[in-house]
Amino acid sequence: MAQFDYDLFVIGAGSGGVRASRVAAAHGAKVAVAEEYRVGGTCVIRGCVPKKLLIYGAHFAEDLHDARRFGWDVPECSFDWTVLRDNVLAEVDRLNKAYTSTLDSHGVEVLLERATVSGPNEVTLASGRKVSAGKILIATGARPAVPQCPGHEHGITSNEVFHLDHLPGRVLIAGAGYIANEFAGIFNELGSKVTLINRSDVILRGYDEQIRDRLLQISMTKGIDFRFHAEFKGIEKQADGSLKVGMTGHDDIEVDLVLFATGRVPNTEGLGLAEAGVTLDDKGAVVVGDDNRSSVDSIFAVGDVTNRVQLTPVAIREGQAFADSEFGDKPTLVDYGCIPAAVFSHPPIAGVGMTESQAKQKYGSVKVYTSDFRPMKNVLAGRNERALYKMICEPNSGKVLGLHMIGPDSPEILQAAAVAVKAGLHKDAFDQTVALHPSMAEELVLMK
Repeated sequence: MAQFDYDLFVIGAGSGGVRASRVAAAHGAKVAVAEEYRVGGTCVIRGCVPKKLLIYGAHFAEDLHDARRFGWDVPECSFDWTVLRDNVLAEVDRLNKAYTSTLDSHGVEVLLERATVSGPNEVTLASGRKVSAGKILIATGARPAVPQCPGHEHGITSNEVFHLDHLPGRVLIAGAGYIANEFAGIFNELGSKVTLINRSDVILRGYDEQIRDRLLQISMTKGIDFRFHAEFKGIEKQADGSLKVGMTGHDDIEVDLVLFATGRVPNTEGLGLAEAGVTLDDKGAVVVGDDNRSSVDSIFAVGDVTNRVQLTPVAIREGQAFADSEFGDKPTLVDYGCIPAAVFSHPPIAGVGMTESQAKQKYGSVKVYTSDFRPMKNVLAGRNERALYKMICEPNSGKVLGLHMIGPDSPEILQAAAVAVKAGLHKDAFDQTVALHPSMAEELVLMK
């Protein structure tokens, strides 16, 4: 049997890489993980965790306003971006240390430097040191895509947005996916004038049409400006520091910040994968089978770098399955069916299973049940904003194929409901469940 420096060498200490490392080590493997930036990866350091904290902060804008209708004598309040920013970054620092401590406690060697693949069983570190490993796991995630228009260097991505020196007065966001809509809501609530541009006239492609149309309507009511069928001509920095943005089909616009949220690209560039014989797809993602193995038997990949499902919980599941299968004598495959997803917009969206159009494509006809209501809190606050819950069912059996919603706390409500959809329950099971009143969640069992 060949002898190696490590049983497993992981490149990338994000959610998938950390889970795979510590579980493999718990199974008795000798493990090292290399990370060129900070332990924790996109989600913890520059993604969903700090973004969700900004979303909580942004919610106070409406909550403080609404509190007056509930009898609270709330004085005029001002917002200090630097306080929120610094507190969020402090929490990121804490989590970085916690993730590092978790790896240390499991006996995983952490190497804070870039690593590249130099052979089927060899990794070269930035220091020049070469190490061998029985198995190599690529868990380098993805990075924001940047449109290559003239002046693109004047824009920023979600990587840099958490470090802004001050809150910009005017923000242009490019893109219409979940990242674009989430930051549009954040900046709008904090007082910035937000303009969102997109190459098509569709936001949140892949989400249920009725739900995403409701978000568009509410977002426009809140003051967010949407410019569709628009592509960058160029970005010009002016003498006063503002940015003049030219785009197709629309007038030029002057803003203080351009944020690119136009998709993500797998981080495989310069890793030496192709040279080692690893097959990459046309977007640079590592092509893997159900067992997370690449075209090279000793090299595996999990998470966003595979471009399968770019969600943190999926990367964690893949890392766990890899470690259990390869080092725990417990062959495990990840089930990609009925994965719940959320958009932490204002208000948030959540969904699981098939959309109405997806179900119709498969079944021809479906039964759709909805509840379109004004949340009780909005009523007393004097807000006309309405929530919408939607259930798609198989026409004959009544099996729930999909569940989608927009409204306050939708992601929190959907997580429990997703269990019912995953379990294959039917509409009857919801109908027979007594409503929990008064709550928004009760609308799940009252849909008609």
